[in-house]
Amino acid sequence: MKPTIVLVHGAFAESAIWNGVIRRLQAAGHRTVAAGNPLRGPTADAAAVSSLLGTTAGPIVLVGHSYGGFVVSGAAVGNDNVKALVYVAALAPDRGETVPDLTGGFPGATLSPHLYEVPLADGTADLYVRPDCYHEFFAADLPFDQADLAVATQRPLNSNALAEASGEPAWKTVPSWFVFPEQDLTIPRGTFRFMAGRANARESVEVAGASHALPASQPQAVADVILRAAAAV
Repeated sequence: MKPTIVLVHGAFAESAIWNGVIRRLQAAGHRTVAAGNPLRGPTADAAAVSSLLGTTAGPIVLVGHSYGGFVVSGAAVGNDNVKALVYVAALAPDRGETVPDLTGGFPGATLSPHLYEVPLADGTADLYVRPDCYHEFFAADLPFDQADLAVATQRPLNSNALAEASGEPAWKTVPSWFVFPEQDLTIPRGTFRFMAGRANARESVEVAGASHALPASQPQAVADVILRAAAAV
């Protein structure tokens, strides 16, 4: 049985960011699911994805983009069907780490000043990327028309997700693969290299000239890494 591939989007994007990757994975014969990510906080988001994984029979390759790396790191814990983790321009936290801990650990993250807040009744806020900054700071290698669609459909990250620390991550027991962009302005390149080394990644691929919107802008490069992870299962 070929593994099912479950894709988890990150902040300021939505499941359609995987469309080009999905076409390539399906063409290779894999059942592929783009999971909904609530973007409320690592614990709640991991629980939502974990519930989906619990309905999936057979081996699973679990893939996260951006903040989705926090989610897959938690969602895979305790699920023996998850045989590989793939981090696509994604955060791979250790226990107790927060998003700012990782994005601020190396120079190069410049997205934060270009966010705006929508206050919520519970005292938290939803964070969005400003439309006039989205193309330059999040998706510089996407065509303008595609970036404009991504701006309009971006899903907000709740402020709680920035403050909440990760639990024990699955990458300590599940083999991992990393693929990340050279020109990421959201997560520093040094952070990707550090996380891949810490996780003893089976493979760490840097995509020249690519932006943080790697699944949309470089779907072949992303699909190739996922398929190599799937082949190793």
